[in-house]
Amino acid sequence: MRVELSSFLEKYEERILGQSLNLRLLLSAILAGGHVLLEGVPGTGKTQMVRTIAGLLDGSFHRIQFTPDLLPSDITGSMIYNMKESSFQTLKGPIFTNILLADEINRTPAKTQAALLEAMEERQVTIQGETYSLPEVFFVVATQNPIEFEGTYPLPEAQQDRFLFKLHIDFPSFEEEKNVLKNVIENSFNETPVSQVLDLNTFIKIRKEIEQVTVGENILEYLLQIVRKTRESEAIRFGASTRAGISIGKAAQAWAYLAGRNYVTPDDIKMTAKPALRHRIQLSPHIELEGAAVDQIIEELVGSVPVPR
Repeated sequence: MRVELSSFLEKYEERILGQSLNLRLLLSAILAGGHVLLEGVPGTGKTQMVRTIAGLLDGSFHRIQFTPDLLPSDITGSMIYNMKESSFQTLKGPIFTNILLADEINRTPAKTQAALLEAMEERQVTIQGETYSLPEVFFVVATQNPIEFEGTYPLPEAQQDRFLFKLHIDFPSFEEEKNVLKNVIENSFNETPVSQVLDLNTFIKIRKEIEQVTVGENILEYLLQIVRKTRESEAIRFGASTRAGISIGKAAQAWAYLAGRNYVTPDDIKMTAKPALRHRIQLSPHIELEGAAVDQIIEELVGSVPVPR
């Protein structure tokens, strides 16, 4: 099944140019059973990233445009009265899908944002007291714009903690961006439909194989030292929780599997630590005033922890 996964990644990188690292991290997150928060300016291909992974996986896909007037029931669904049959019926919302794109999630109030909490954590939705299970493959990708804050509602810490990764989508290099423009302008890029590479059953089997990737005792201790260091550092006001450690460990297993290994190395931990921690820690006020970036602090912190031999 590694061959199919390798083909999946190859096709993915052919469709989305200039984002190789983020594509691998996004795929690692869904393989680990987590969710992803994508942050980047408009027009950098965030929506296309998610649509493409849904097409390659042949999973159902729904997109919700978050707005200030969006209601929780618009996401989860609601009960309606059927006059013809004189009974109430459940109308399931767009959250009942394999891959859900929550576009501009910070444009809706906290009450509506919270409609995703139960689904993301427990893989179930409650509608009018009735609980409904979500598909086994359920993956939420939320986007937000980092440069426009008017009319937005910042995600609460509890909501951010539900995301396994927070990925920053940067602009591609000059050559990569030129290729994108060339392909789109010549109409040779978007006309070809995305064809399935993996079916959902195979994808689930790959997930089970990833769960068997070995995390040695020394690697586990190394991971835990990094997490606990975030609670001890003077540069960090609020450190990472135990869930952060679990996220790094599961993501590292998926990253190692993508690399063709059945065991996790310290480099796998280093690779997944930054995207798993950047949205889970808060810098101390004096560090923020100095203009230090979260990523910079995480790099220094990870670098200060002795690497196991």
